Amino acid sequence: MLTVETIARIRREHAKGKSIRAIARSLKVSRETVTKYPRSGETAPRYERQHQPLPKLAGFQEELERLITENERRPVRDRLDYLGLFGRLKDAGFQGGYDTVRRYIKRFKQRQPPSGPVNAYVPLTFAPAEAYQFDWAEEWIILDGVTAKVQVAHARLCHSRMPFVAVYPRQTQEMVFDAHARAAAFYGGLCERGIYDNMKTAVDAVFVGKERRFNRRFAQMCSHYLVEPVACTPASGWEKGQVENQVGTLRQRLFTPRLRAKTLEEVNERLHDEVIVWAQQTSHPEDKSRTVWEVFQAERPALITVSDPFDGFHEATLSVSKTCLIHFDRNRYSVAAVAAGKPVQVRAYATRIVVWFNGAIVAEYPRAFGHGHTRYNPLHYLPVLVRKPGALRNGAPFRDWDLPPALATVRTRLGRGDDADRQFVGVLAAILTDGLEAVEVACREALASGTHSRDVILNILARRHDVTPAPAMAVPTALTLSIEPAADCGRYDRLRAVREGCHGTA
Repeated sequence: MLTVETIARIRREHAKGKSIRAIARSLKVSRETVTKYPRSGETAPRYERQHQPLPKLAGFQEELERLITENERRPVRDRLDYLGLFGRLKDAGFQGGYDTVRRYIKRFKQRQPPSGPVNAYVPLTFAPAEAYQFDWAEEWIILDGVTAKVQVAHARLCHSRMPFVAVYPRQTQEMVFDAHARAAAFYGGLCERGIYDNMKTAVDAVFVGKERRFNRRFAQMCSHYLVEPVACTPASGWEKGQVENQVGTLRQRLFTPRLRAKTLEEVNERLHDEVIVWAQQTSHPEDKSRTVWEVFQAERPALITVSDPFDGFHEATLSVSKTCLIHFDRNRYSVAAVAAGKPVQVRAYATRIVVWFNGAIVAEYPRAFGHGHTRYNPLHYLPVLVRKPGALRNGAPFRDWDLPPALATVRTRLGRGDDADRQFVGVLAAILTDGLEAVEVACREALASGTHSRDVILNILARRHDVTPAPAMAVPTALTLSIEPAADCGRYDRLRAVREGCHGTA
């Protein structure tokens, strides 16, 4: 079974022009397999293993490294040997074997410098479209008159130093996906490598050295954009120093004093324009004769372009209550009544949620943040309302229903009462078969003729239906008329004259 990383490598090498035969030979897979993924655009294997075992030491690496560091600081006679360190790690809850711990301690000591820290670094240089860096930061803004803490996604092209900034309410995975989609649209593409820290939305496990196990959905996103992800060493911010410096630089330029806006989208539009202005006014640190914007314009043609953004969502399976509500992210949303009491798949994007049931969308809303919010769509409850018309008066989904003008007028003219509710529910029931727009047009036509009766509105809808004409019947030859009758309406008038004359004579 291929992994997501192998598929990503196949897609990247194919995009660089490497032949199918060469890719298959280097990865030791069949040519049919290599051909399938670049052509289909898939970023994940068709079948997956249900259970992925984790290394037992993965969750105890930091604790073991702390024990080793503290042990080295002790006097020689008080230091623990490998078995002693293994015993301390078992006390912390480790359930693995001694050999695993012994090998890790040996490799950890080999990586340590022989003396004190060296405060010197090697200057780095990057070719056009070779790499970008990504990081998060926290800022404070005034959103709709209220001071709010927001999460800021920072990206930076390592060659041109061109920044990208976007604001989000959280650092969740769907926000990471949306930030990359916005960055790709802003830059016009992405680089071959993406440099990240070990954020939980991207890295599932940190192993020895640079080895990482990336989150499956994050790896799919990188494969979609043909990007090779690289994670920094833990607590080594200098490995992505460009974007770290960008956080401080743009904080003074963009977020001081605090931004004021009505919505986050308005904030992002302003940041988009401010970043371009900054790039046009700032000299490139290595090429002082050109600005960051000019170097970026020269780098842009080398970026890897992707036609469609990655479908970046976080999926969860939830159960729908008998009141057609789901609880997601501390808020409630209504779904179509057909899914009541059944499991549904919720796909959470950065700005919206989409609810799927049996391969069809049963709800879609702008995403609500905070907690305690309830979002209703009255159309979801129409099948229930048809059976229980009395719920129209006190039903929570219908209390603040913003009806179209003609429907609202019909509702007002029908008045209040049980019979009025039943008549209006009969009109609303037509939405299930004819659609809201058609019912609104029928109500408008009925009101124009001076009536608001349910039967008249339903009759107008029935007359608008496409009626298929009956097929013509084949007439037998024996029944075919030799002389076709002539239509003469004057014969009726002549008959009337004869009849009137007869009555007059009498």
